Amino acid sequence: MERVARISEIIGASPVSFDEAIRVGFERANRTLRGITGLKVLEQRVSVEDGKIEEYRVRMEIIFVLES
Repeated sequence: MERVARISEIIGASPVSFDEAIRVGFERANRTLRGITGLKVLEQRVSVEDGKIEEYRVRMEIIFVLES
């Protein structure tokens, strides 16, 4: 069986943690994209305000198989 995959880049964000930001990004992508086979976290960043971490952000690639 031949398959072709595509990669979309997204950014997930959460005030709680990097893990939560990954989950939020994945769950949102999963509502729109079918055939997700994996993801790759490319970058982690935090937003800081008044000396405190305000938001955790992850940039990730979502890999999914194209339908025939």
